Amino acid sequence: MTNDGLTRGFMQRVGFVILAVAATLLAYHLMNLWVLIFGAIVIAVVLRGIAEPLMNVFKLNAPLAVLAAVLLVVGVVFTTFYLFGRDIVAQVQILSKQLPVAWAELQTRLEAAGLNDEVQAQIDALGDQAGGVASKIPQLAGNLLSGVANFLVALIAGILLAIHPAMYRDGIVFLSPESYKPRVKDSLNIAGKALQLWFLGQFISMIVVGVMTGVGLWVMGVPSALALGMMSGLAQFVPIVGPVISAGPGLLLASAAGLDKFLYALVLYVGVSQLESNLITPAVQNRISSVPMVLTLFAVVGFAGLLGPVGILYAMPLTVVLYTLVMRFYKGEDVSKKEEQPGSGPESAPKKPRRRAGT
Repeated sequence: MTNDGLTRGFMQRVGFVILAVAATLLAYHLMNLWVLIFGAIVIAVVLRGIAEPLMNVFKLNAPLAVLAAVLLVVGVVFTTFYLFGRDIVAQVQILSKQLPVAWAELQTRLEAAGLNDEVQAQIDALGDQAGGVASKIPQLAGNLLSGVANFLVALIAGILLAIHPAMYRDGIVFLSPESYKPRVKDSLNIAGKALQLWFLGQFISMIVVGVMTGVGLWVMGVPSALALGMMSGLAQFVPIVGPVISAGPGLLLASAAGLDKFLYALVLYVGVSQLESNLITPAVQNRISSVPMVLTLFAVVGFAGLLGPVGILYAMPLTVVLYTLVMRFYKGEDVSKKEEQPGSGPESAPKKPRRRAGT
C-alpha cells in the first residue's frame, strides 16, 4: 500500500516536471508569437492613450475614438514627411557622401599621428564580418518582408485590443487564482498606464533631444544638421546604446572641420545626453517608477541577444512592463502584510486610558 502510494506520488511529480519542461520548450519555440503579441499590446497602448482624451472631450465611443486616433497618427506622419521629407532625404543623401570624405580625412590625420595601422587592422576585421553579413542579404530581405507582414498583423490586433482592452485584460485575470485576481487586475492596470506614460515621456524626450542636437550642430556649421538631429532623436528610443551610436556620424563630420569643432560637437552630444538623463526624462516621466540604470543596460543586451534587432526596440517597453508588474505585485503584497502587522495602522495604535472623573 505504501509502495503503491509512493509510486503514484513519484509518477505524479515526474509527470508534472515533464509537463513543465514541455510547456517551457513550447513557449520558447513560440517566441515570435510572444513578440507579435507584445507588439500588438504596444500599438494598443499608444492608440488607447490617444483615444481616451478624444473619448472624454468629444464623447466618442471606443471604436470611433480608436479610428480617429489611427487617422491622427497617419495624418501626423504624412504631414511631417510632406513638410520635412524632401529636406531630410536630401540631407541624408549628402550625409552618405560626406561621411566617406570625412573618414578619409580622419585616416590621414591618424596616419600622421602614427595610429593608422592599428585602426586599419580593426577596420579590416570589421570588413571581414561585413562580408559575412553581405552573404546573408537574401535572408535579410526575406526577414524584412516577414517583419512587414508581422507589423501589419500586430497593427490590426493592436487596433482590436485598443477598442476593448478591458475584455482582454479580464480574460487574463480569469486565468489567475481566485485569491490573486484583484491584485493581478490592479497590476495589469498599473503596467498599462506606466507603458502609456513611458511612451509619452519618451516621445517628448526624442523631440527635445533631436531639436537640441540639430540646432546645436547647425549653429556650429556641421553639415546635414537636420539629418543628424533626427538620427539623435530616434536613437533616444534605445537607451544607452542608441545615443552613443548616433553621435558617431556627427562627431566624424565635425572632426573633418577641425579639432576645435570636434570638441564643440563632443561637448554638445555629452551635454544633451546629460541634460536628457538628469532633467528632461525625470521631468516628463516623474509619474513612472524609474528603472535602475544597470537593469536598463542588461535589459538592452539581454533582449538583443534573445530576440535580435527586435529585442533592441522592445527592450525598454518590455522592461517597463515587467518591472512595473513585479514592483506593483510584490509591493501590494508587502503593503497588505504591513497592514496585518500589529501597530502598523491607526486602528491598532495604543489608545490612551480614559481619565476617571475626579482624577
